[in-house]
Order: sequence, then C-alpha cells, then structure tokens
Amino acid sequence: MKNYNSTVENRFIKYAKIDTTADPNSTSFPSSMIQKDLGKVLVQELKSIGIEDAEMDEWGYVFGTIPNNTGNTSLPTICFCSHMDTAPDCSGTDVKPIVHRNYDGSPITLPDDSTQVITTTKHPYLNEKIGDDLITASGLTLLGADDKAGIAIIMDLANHLMSNPEIPHPTVRILFTPDEEVGRGVEHLDMEKLNADFGYTLDGGTLGSLEDESFSADAVKIKLEGITAHPGYAKGKMVNAMKVMSEFIASLPKDSWSPETTQDREGFVHPVSIQGGMEDATVSFIIRDHITAKLTEYETRLENLFKETLKNYPEMKYTFEVTEQYRNMKEILVDVPFVSDYAIDAMKLAGVTPTPTIIRGGTDGSRLSFMGLPCPNIFTGEMAIHSRHEFVSVQDMEKGTATLVELLKIWSKHS
Repeated sequence: MKNYNSTVENRFIKYAKIDTTADPNSTSFPSSMIQKDLGKVLVQELKSIGIEDAEMDEWGYVFGTIPNNTGNTSLPTICFCSHMDTAPDCSGTDVKPIVHRNYDGSPITLPDDSTQVITTTKHPYLNEKIGDDLITASGLTLLGADDKAGIAIIMDLANHLMSNPEIPHPTVRILFTPDEEVGRGVEHLDMEKLNADFGYTLDGGTLGSLEDESFSADAVKIKLEGITAHPGYAKGKMVNAMKVMSEFIASLPKDSWSPETTQDREGFVHPVSIQGGMEDATVSFIIRDHITAKLTEYETRLENLFKETLKNYPEMKYTFEVTEQYRNMKEILVDVPFVSDYAIDAMKLAGVTPTPTIIRGGTDGSRLSFMGLPCPNIFTGEMAIHSRHEFVSVQDMEKGTATLVELLKIWSKHS
C-alpha cells in the first residue's frame, strides 16, 4: 500500500500483554472487568489518531467513527468488529509475546516451558509462513491473537486511513466487543448507536479465509436432584446425584457426535462443565450444527439418553434447560451475497488468494447478522487458538490491513 507505515506488530504486542480473560461463570457484563482495561487503551489510541468520537460505554463496548470522505452521502456505513476478551480455556495472565524473525521452519521451543514445542508437524500452516515474522507466547499462556490480531488490524487500518485522507472510503464504524468467547459478545450492544449497514468481523484464521457460514448454537443445562442420607446409614436410601450424572455422561457416544470425532459440516453435542455433589449435580452442554433444525433433534436425543440413565433411578427429578446462543450467519448473508463478494474481490486486489470456508464455531458476526448487520468473518492469521501454541504472522496481519483498505475502496463505488 502506498504510504503504509505498519503499526500492527507493536499494537498487537501491546494488546496481548493486557489480560482480558472472559469468565464463563460470571453473571456480570462484561464477565470480567479487566476487559475494560484494554477498552480504555483503545479509546485513548483512537483519539490520539484523530477519531474524536471514540468512547467506551458502560457495558465495555468501544466505538469510533471515521467519516465518509467521498462526498457521496448515499454510501452505506461499514462496521469492522473484533472482540477484546480471550478464552478461559488457557491462562491469559502475564502473557509474554515473543517475535521470531524470518521464521525458518524449525521447531519453536517456548522458553518458559520447554515441553511446549511448536512444529510444522503439529501446525502445518507454518510451512506457508517460512520467512514471516511470527509472534508466540512464552509457553505458560495463550497468546491472545484470538482476537487481538483482529483489533490490531482494525487499529492499523484506522491509523492508515487517518494518516492518508486521500484514500476513498464510506463512513466506517469501529466496534470492539467484550465476552465473545463466552457467547455473550453482543448481548448489550445498542444497534441504533452502532448505526451501520453492513459489517465484517476480523476473527478468522489462515490468510485469505473468508467465513460466511457458521454453526448454529444452543446451550443446554441439565440439573439433577439427588436423594440425600447420612453416609453411615445410606443403604437403600441415598442416590448420589454426582454419580448418576457421571453415569449419564459416560453413556454418550464414543465414536461420533462429539468435537473430537466430527469435522466439516458434522455437528456435535459437547459437555463443557460438570459441578455438584450428592444433593444435586449440573452438567452444561454446547450443541452445534450448521443446520439450525438439527439442534432440536440433538436436544431431543440428548434428553432421551438422560431418561435412559434415569430408568434405574425413577425417583429422581431433573430440569432440562435450552438457551439459544447464535444462528448460522448464512441464513442472512444468502440474501446479500455482495457483502462476501466484495471481501473476496478486496483480497485479490491486496494480493491475497481468497479461500471461502465454513466456521466450525461462531463469531460476533453470527449474532450481528441476525440483529440487522450482515457480517461475514475475515482472516487475521490467528492460529492454534485457545492454546499455549497460539501464534500469528505479522505479515498476515499486514495483509489484513491491506484487504480492508481495498474493501473500503470497493464499497466507495457502491451506494
């Protein structure tokens, strides 16, 4: 890009060091107040590059506007969105980013835990990154490229646009959200305040990936009431809720219907937590499939399996609670295919080979699409997410910035 002064590496490293781990057991919003620490930094940086209306609201959402500079007031407003929180699956405290210059393809042993070795065998995408500058954590934490790589790209874009006002673009709305990793990322988002027509999340993986089809997702919580008795006099009386719940979980299919046995468009039912004791026990599941109607089928099958377990314990009581989480964005994007098409064209103009793909998961864009903001997902380079092996290529992030610049130029021609 002409006059491009990349800031993406330094920004990413700065953001990665800020702990923003989401808390899946919290009832507050955001689920962890530390997420606002990053929000405050981002507001300050946005203002420092000239985005005067930058702000963080009471819920932790960060907003900013880059005004239309084309003179064509009929152009739509485009939103770019990334999330600030990191997954609770792996520690995000005291992250120490390390830059590996001109990666040569050899194993990367992480210094704070020598048993953590990143190799091309475990992560084949590394074969495509030879010569790139890679960023990893130090071995004790995740890196946070999911989704601080997306944030760094959007901030790099904002800096580039504000420094080069001759680049044509429609009105751009910047949005950074909390709590995407616990499925609550847009729970309190004010869509009128966001005031955008179309959007893109920056939360994808490999260079060139464009995701406009996600899982549909529900959560299920099963609570079982046990029958208590003094353990010394419990014969024929006690029914231990924790034991019965464990028996049920052990009855789930071993060779199908789970994350570890499915791929591509196959859905799954996945127990993510269990808690309780003798008196009561609760197990939480996530239910996923690309076909929304299948969620109900899975939930019915799951409850029937649970009832099979309870045939031996007819006196026990339970509740089976289903909560909608998000739906397949394709159900919305199929009616506005140009939103994805423009992103594909932008990648080509930026020298990136587009690879449209499906998401075996979801992004804020899944829910935003159903809230009136059609919103596919663009690559950031984030890889091995939610793990100590997480890494990102600086060059992938820079290509992300270039793609967004070309995308805005395309939108500038379409009212």
